[in-house]
Amino acid sequence: MTVTQEPSAPVPALVEQFKGGLHAPICMTWEWTYACNLSCVHCLSSSGRRDPAELSTDEIKSVLDELRRMQVFYVNVGGGEPTVRPDFWELLDYAIAHQVGVKFSTNGLRLTPDRARRLAATDYVDVQISLDGATREINDAVRGRGSYDMAVRAMENLAAAGFRDFKISVVMTRQNIPQLDDFASLADRYGAQLRITRLRPSGRGADVWDELHPTAQQQRELYTWLVGHGEKVLTGDSFFHLNALGSQPLPGLNLCGAGRVVCLIDPVGDVYACPFAIHDAFKAGNVRAPGGFERVWRDSALFTDLRRPASGGACASCPAYDACQGGCMAAKFFTGLPLDGPDPECVMGHGATALTATERSALPPQGNDHSHRTVPLGMPAVRTRRPDRFCDESPLAGADAVHHTKGTS
Repeated sequence: MTVTQEPSAPVPALVEQFKGGLHAPICMTWEWTYACNLSCVHCLSSSGRRDPAELSTDEIKSVLDELRRMQVFYVNVGGGEPTVRPDFWELLDYAIAHQVGVKFSTNGLRLTPDRARRLAATDYVDVQISLDGATREINDAVRGRGSYDMAVRAMENLAAAGFRDFKISVVMTRQNIPQLDDFASLADRYGAQLRITRLRPSGRGADVWDELHPTAQQQRELYTWLVGHGEKVLTGDSFFHLNALGSQPLPGLNLCGAGRVVCLIDPVGDVYACPFAIHDAFKAGNVRAPGGFERVWRDSALFTDLRRPASGGACASCPAYDACQGGCMAAKFFTGLPLDGPDPECVMGHGATALTATERSALPPQGNDHSHRTVPLGMPAVRTRRPDRFCDESPLAGADAVHHTKGTS
């Protein structure tokens, strides 16, 4: 993989190379379906019901072929709940056979002991279990009743199968910040690795951000905890805005990688600059268009613009700007702040001040909403007739019938 600069130019610091963009994303998030058995209150993609226009099996395989040619090392597969696609395991096998590693996020729904043993014996695959509370009470308030037990059962199955270093993925909230040590202990118990991410005010998360995002004091507590434990914890590019709190930068990507080193493909093939910014303002194209994903990544006007040098805007005069890089683009956008302004959770307090002048009624609208009102965690009652399209009526309708027909259970 090469960077987008002339070979004769001097090689700058790695972060400076990232700012200019790469010929292929280092890490790409790819949602394979909107269908989900849960209705997490902070879901970035407002998942629940399948979209009839989702990419087909052959279309996903075609994009995987592109990624192999572009030398994309691995993809983060999510949803929705990706394992409810009847072709999920077929697509997983195809990606691995074509040298595209997969890390998939799951709430644990389909991670049976047999599946866990198969995954433990498979190279180039990683599993990420979503859990937003170290206790049932805290987790289920966000992810739904029964979701804690389902996630723990999946972790037990992975551990029993000998799958080492699978990930426990936690979205940090006001309620679970006090549980950081408990999450670390949980990861140790199952031979897993803890991954924590930031709550963003997008998707259904926009409705709960005010009540769930950590307080200013909790932000400081999180920074201190990461300084002491960060070498064991994955953070991606979630918390670089906290770097303004001290002279020691946190581990992880300490800048916004949107359209530079990361991007998102959604279930219908739209390509966005950032997994946390699913909005037309950040849509660069669609993989179904001529030239496919590669043309979007390398030639789209949006990504070209994001890779240009940018000033610090209103933050340029702040002494902490070089440390925090102005914070998260998505968090600013969905709280109504300018992209060259302060992060809404700016640890210097500038974001809070800016928010007081923001008209809540003028906030940008969220993207397509695939939410379902009520769906039980268990399988739905037996129907006399399957829906015409998988997951149109219920995210799990007919799933077991297709699953067993393909001989993948």
